[in-house]
Amino acid sequence: MPYQTTLRRLATALALACGGASLHATAATTAETPTRIVIGFAPGGALDIFARTLGEKLRVSLGTPVLVENRPGASARLALENVRRAAPDGKTVLISPAPPFTIFPLTYKRLPYDPDKDFVPVAYLADVPLVASASVNQPYRTMQEYLAWVKREPGKGGVGLVTLGGSIHFGVLSLSKAIGVPLLPTAYRGAVMMLTDEIGGTLPLGIDAVAGQMELYRAGKIRFLGVTGTRRSALLPDVPTLAEAGAPGFETASGWYSAFLPAGTPPATVARIEKAMLEAIKDPVVRDKMAALGMEMNGQSGAALRKLILDQRAQWRPVVEASGFTAND
Repeated sequence: MPYQTTLRRLATALALACGGASLHATAATTAETPTRIVIGFAPGGALDIFARTLGEKLRVSLGTPVLVENRPGASARLALENVRRAAPDGKTVLISPAPPFTIFPLTYKRLPYDPDKDFVPVAYLADVPLVASASVNQPYRTMQEYLAWVKREPGKGGVGLVTLGGSIHFGVLSLSKAIGVPLLPTAYRGAVMMLTDEIGGTLPLGIDAVAGQMELYRAGKIRFLGVTGTRRSALLPDVPTLAEAGAPGFETASGWYSAFLPAGTPPATVARIEKAMLEAIKDPVVRDKMAALGMEMNGQSGAALRKLILDQRAQWRPVVEASGFTAND
């Protein structure tokens, strides 16, 4: 065999070997690259615990390390901006509450992201029921009695909440219109301060997540008058919905957590992560752990999530526009 031919064949074999090694190295590197779950809240809260619990399941199902990255600030908008700028390779997942997708597009004149164009809905993961509560020392024991009381005392209709410009704020405005009595949404810097005023009797009614109020409820300090949403919460089956109790306006006010990927992520990658997410929240350990934090696992597809977002935004639009409220933080 000529010397040159031998060299050419040897060079070809080496090239193929190196190419194969390169492909294996690339695959290994991709598998070893951590998947980031980005949330817009500080460590230690309910969403942080939820994200880390999901991360443990995804580490196995996706075959990759999973890291939770906390980017608190600007009402979770910093987290959305971080994910918007990420490579669309399935390695960066956003878990977000509802407002950045349903309410903020209606209340902010400018957002650093387009909720419909910059993200791909992946999975509707969990519901976060909210409950209206009052001190046990108040003269009303039910929502119907509260509404009768506030009609007799129209100047005392303060309703506590922790964020202006959210679904509870606009739910209060809807209820106010429905009953013909001015109700004043009163914002607090945190649920603890709101509940302190509620127990002390200076705040007639407060609305916040179930989990943050359960300890006071069990201690007999507050009463639960009604939950948001269209069905009773599995966490509080004996507490009627606010609509059942004669207080309309809160049917779409419950919180939720859902997963999103950057726009441009390949459909096969989206489908793989959707499947892994939905399988994770079916795990009884996950469901029980999150129930203790006031969450109910939902488990709907990305397509269902997209429809939910558009429907809720459409429902809130006339209420927001009628209020004249504009967010400017």
